[in-house]
Amino acid sequence: MLDISWIRKDPEALDRALADRGEEPAAERLIAMDDRRKAHVQELQKAQAARNAASKEIGKAKASGDEAAAQKLIDEVAKLKSFLQEGEAKEREIAAELQAVLATIPNVPLADVPVGPDESANVELRRFGEPQVNADAAEHFEIGEKLGLMDFEAAATLSGSRFVVLKGELARLERALGQFMLDLHTGEHGYTEVAPPVLVRDEVLFGTAQLPKFAEDLYAVSAAEEGGAGTSGLWLIPTAEVPLTNLVRERILSQEELPLRFTALTPCFRSEAGSAGRDTRGMLRQHQFNKVELVSITTPEKSVEEHERMTACAEAVLKKLGLSYRVMVLSTGDMGFAARRTYDLEVWLPGQKAYREISSCSVCGDFQARRMDARYRPAGEKQPAFVHTLNGSGVAVGRALIAVMENYCNPDGTITVPEVLRPYLGGKERIGA
Repeated sequence: MLDISWIRKDPEALDRALADRGEEPAAERLIAMDDRRKAHVQELQKAQAARNAASKEIGKAKASGDEAAAQKLIDEVAKLKSFLQEGEAKEREIAAELQAVLATIPNVPLADVPVGPDESANVELRRFGEPQVNADAAEHFEIGEKLGLMDFEAAATLSGSRFVVLKGELARLERALGQFMLDLHTGEHGYTEVAPPVLVRDEVLFGTAQLPKFAEDLYAVSAAEEGGAGTSGLWLIPTAEVPLTNLVRERILSQEELPLRFTALTPCFRSEAGSAGRDTRGMLRQHQFNKVELVSITTPEKSVEEHERMTACAEAVLKKLGLSYRVMVLSTGDMGFAARRTYDLEVWLPGQKAYREISSCSVCGDFQARRMDARYRPAGEKQPAFVHTLNGSGVAVGRALIAVMENYCNPDGTITVPEVLRPYLGGKERIGA
């Protein structure tokens, strides 16, 4: 969430940022709403001052024996008390309206983010490895189904479209990928492993900015409360960014505690609203998938540097797996709602003959921290400040499985196991039917 004080100081900067994102200007409307709130607060302050003054005069009137004047003052205080009670409720209503509109305004991109309407304006930063070009390369679902280890029909019977059943050594390979990533990030990159809940409350999703704007992308779950009376609403997480980032909600950290770096391997759940017709075959776009998430909580001075570090940690996964990839900086029109800048890692898939996203690493500034009320106390300062948050995939496990299958597929249809994964598969070097 953006700071209304900053918007008041530089409304043109907000509207420029919104224009870069393809959004309508909003500064004038937000300032008008804040003016209304401020004017109402001033009325309440005047009423409170009048009430205090009248209250003091009551004693004087009674002391002088002027009961009529005292009663008149008592009546005036009662009216002012009633006005203040109603006015305070109105103030909360006006403030809530302002906050509701602020909650729908996206973050302001950093100055070095390329301006453009969509992914066509994304800029390539660097590449690693040489992509395999093979006209006969099979896609992952062809490889998996031929091996008898990937079953989309069974998944459709159980759950519908955009689900998969992995079996045998292919299921084990996916598990190995997730464990390898966790071991790398905790053992070499300094992240603390967390096993968070995958069901969260409304306010937690609000904190990381999935709610209220992106409710249609989420799965809501209602469960009967104890005793059977009423229901309790929770949401399945779309990414472990949600619980990991909210670990610092409503807290004031010391500067010495920062940075905090968390990682988790969780299932993620997305409705894939608006993706009809896209990647309908295979595992690329699923309602349920596993992902290793990286989250950092840091100071404003270190957040840009932390973004580069986090991206390098995600890249290390692909390098150790021997996968070719490229790093893209997303344009203002392709960037996520809460991000100030996003780097996408796109891994080469020989079967598709294309680079496809396998990780997004974003720096969010204090945007999420304001929504969560997550702060820290700078060294030597009395007043706390908002932390900066970052999140990234380290990486998507299902998409890593796809990349390994397509890049390590042999002419006979078997899959060579990358060396770094062999210890997790009991030394197995090849997966066959």
